[in-house]
Amino acid sequence: MSAFLRLSTLAAAIFLFGAQPASAGSTLDRVNQSKVLHDVLVNDYPPFGFIDENNQLAGFDVDVAKAVAQKLGVTLELTAPGWETIVGGKWNGRWDVCICSMTPNSERAKVLDFPAPYYSSPAVLVVNKDEKNIKSAADLSNKKVGVGIGSSYENYLNKTLVIPGAKPIDFPFNHVQIIPTDETVAFQNLALGAGTRLDAVVSDLATAKARIAKTSSFRIAAELYAEPNWVATDKGDAEWNKKVADTINALRADGTLAKISQHWFGEDITRASL
Repeated sequence: MSAFLRLSTLAAAIFLFGAQPASAGSTLDRVNQSKVLHDVLVNDYPPFGFIDENNQLAGFDVDVAKAVAQKLGVTLELTAPGWETIVGGKWNGRWDVCICSMTPNSERAKVLDFPAPYYSSPAVLVVNKDEKNIKSAADLSNKKVGVGIGSSYENYLNKTLVIPGAKPIDFPFNHVQIIPTDETVAFQNLALGAGTRLDAVVSDLATAKARIAKTSSFRIAAELYAEPNWVATDKGDAEWNKKVADTINALRADGTLAKISQHWFGEDITRASL
């Protein structure tokens, strides 16, 4: 299947999961009139979004948001209200877009729209370097596994994760003790030793690599499933969604997304599996 066909199929599936009548471009009108793009993201998810040594928001998602604002000819304002607030939808005009490493699923598609994908990086199983027994997802039964609160990884361990348009996900484990927390805290707990507070963490490959680069406490035990990440918007503004999709596609076509990806990861994750 071609990359274009995969993208078209996934986009159609996401639309059907969450289709609702569209409003008449109120978000697009607001952005055009205010000349400000209000983007929400996560500030504790390096290297996608984090607070740098200068106490400024930085990361891949931040740079993509800057590129989107520049392409639109508007000023960017960043907010990090918390993941559960973002995925809950019903933004009521507080924010315009979420360039925040969100994977579409059936529940999120009920309250959010997903205009365009912008990168793909698989979910992975991370363990302490001294862990000897966990080699795959099948070894997670009866284990303590850390995940970000409200993340798709929590849905995965609950065996409820459905990614529209993607092949069914395998859940080869039972009775996992899920520990939802701030992801940074999860990795801190995993660093204490194999099984001390956690047996494993489920995270994103790029995030895991970034943490492993800073410490030798972890290793990746296995890749779990493909994880496309899309730009999200509040439900119901078809005109705004088209504008966002056109902008992301233009940034991909002119090489901007690839350049940002190379800066943060040393590779282009903005085309893979889209």
